Amino acid sequence: MIALPALILLPAAGGLAAWLSDRDRQASSLSWWVAITTILLQALLLLFITCTAGWGHGPWLAHFSVPWIPALGIAARMDMDGLSLVMLWLTTLLSFPCVILSARDVGERPGLFHLLLLATIAGINGVFLATDLFLFFFFWELMLVPMYVLILQWGHEDRRRAAIKFFLFTQGSGLLMLVAILGLVILHQHATGILTFDYFALADTPLMPTAAMVLMLGFFIAFAVKLPVVPLHVWLPDTHTQAPTAGSVLLAGILLKTGGYGLIRFVVLLFPEAAARFAPMALALGVAGILYGAWLSLAQDDIKRLIAYSSVSHLGFVLLGIFSGSPMGMRGAVVQMVAHGLSTGALFVIAGSLQDRLHTRDMRRMGGLWQALPHLSSVGLFFAIASLGLPGMGNFVGEFLTLLATWRVSPPMAILGTAGLVLSAVYSLTMVGRAFVGPPHAGQGATHAPPPADFGPRQMTVLGLTMALLLVLGTYPQPVLDLSLPAPAHAAPQTEVPRP
Repeated sequence: MIALPALILLPAAGGLAAWLSDRDRQASSLSWWVAITTILLQALLLLFITCTAGWGHGPWLAHFSVPWIPALGIAARMDMDGLSLVMLWLTTLLSFPCVILSARDVGERPGLFHLLLLATIAGINGVFLATDLFLFFFFWELMLVPMYVLILQWGHEDRRRAAIKFFLFTQGSGLLMLVAILGLVILHQHATGILTFDYFALADTPLMPTAAMVLMLGFFIAFAVKLPVVPLHVWLPDTHTQAPTAGSVLLAGILLKTGGYGLIRFVVLLFPEAAARFAPMALALGVAGILYGAWLSLAQDDIKRLIAYSSVSHLGFVLLGIFSGSPMGMRGAVVQMVAHGLSTGALFVIAGSLQDRLHTRDMRRMGGLWQALPHLSSVGLFFAIASLGLPGMGNFVGEFLTLLATWRVSPPMAILGTAGLVLSAVYSLTMVGRAFVGPPHAGQGATHAPPPADFGPRQMTVLGLTMALLLVLGTYPQPVLDLSLPAPAHAAPQTEVPRP
């Protein structure tokens, strides 16, 4: 299906067009219109792919493959199953607030800003589609460079240190994954005499238990850094805090999910026996992340830093679900990734809007904002209670399923994970009380400056649709649950997926 590479080429071409349109100084908003048009076209293209996919003809819904470097066994191969489709829709949906609500971030050189934003999205789409391991690594690295430049050029006061830390951690772990890929390819060649980077061929490589464990750990560390998993999370708080609003939404909503996707596709499915032996350690790391992230969230005064540490906590449930060894846990992990992307992405939009209006991220200098900013405050309350896992919202479904699956393999881990939910309620409601409902900051009434502008129709429309998606996911999650189980690594798709 030629539409699969089009999902990558379209945002890349749109970003280039946005950059070229910025040369016209008389039309300063032209690059923004090019970017939003590109995202709209991507949504229409993905809708077309969804409607024409090979439903009912196996777990793989679409396939594309052409030779790339035949001498090395490398092909431009892309395949889409239900898991890929869910992640692609999450990417597309969260691209809208990144573009629509990022106008205040851009300032100078908007064309370059939108080029980098769309290039990152193109790389993310490639990660969710690539089934050639060399191509996967190519897209994995592609999405890092533009994000690094976005943080470096449009970030906040300490952006240089945060950008360098982000790049070093993600690039270093990516190189470790490259070593694991090459090791798997070499072992497959020794066993079969065939040099290939094909995901389905490599899944059948006969491996000794020690070799499988070593290679699995190479993949695991790379994806654990991106998810992130404690203690490999140290790049995340600074990066989220210093990134522009669009960068924070892209990081929290989508980039972190590439780590969870990689754990499912390239750790659990490629190395099932090694992953099963490693599962107790992975469950312990997941619980450590839940409790550690929640505890540090309680100690934060910087609202963006609080949301960043809460991401470490909430994504610990993803690790629990993936390594619970059951379809229920896997489904819960995918639902948790989707719900976290929607709720935390929106929280970063709200935190960035507060910083723009109040010129501070310090909650000690906020308080009593409900009267001045009723729309922003009410939306902030909704996403805060969604993040803590209130029943009826998508986060509750994901956390409930992962904890139930964890209980079946390790009741103590499930109990400790549940304790993280209690702490989540504490820091989420504390954030609402300090920022929106509590007493006004002592210095707020001392000047005669006009009150900050509240959310307008554009912001309320985008965030209102996000609220609706979380409610639908919380009350009727079955469509996502049906799609969330990944296709087996040993069941290669047909060359041409027949249409219904």
